[in-house]
Amino acid sequence: MKPYTFHPEADEEFLAALAHYAEKSQTLGRRYYHAIDALIAEVCHAPTLFRRLPGPGAVRRHFKKPFPYAVLYVDEPDSVLVLAVAPFKRRPGYWRHRLKR
Repeated sequence: MKPYTFHPEADEEFLAALAHYAEKSQTLGRRYYHAIDALIAEVCHAPTLFRRLPGPGAVRRHFKKPFPYAVLYVDEPDSVLVLAVAPFKRRPGYWRHRLKR
């Protein structure tokens, strides 16, 4: 299993969503945290398994119900870089500038 790192903006958006759900209910916050953590674990276990998005950067996406968020990432040689924990309602591709680290 590969290790992973968050792009700083992805970390911020993950923590903001976590705070949002935890404010509604501690249980909901925990469920969100564990759901995203499970997505990332699946990505790190098999990074080439999930759908590659069209465009530059070899970005892939993984998501599951019940939360309307996708983990967008790049499979790098030694790790997985999480570019975004993207809510489905945001403009597609808003995170593309993060490829230019």
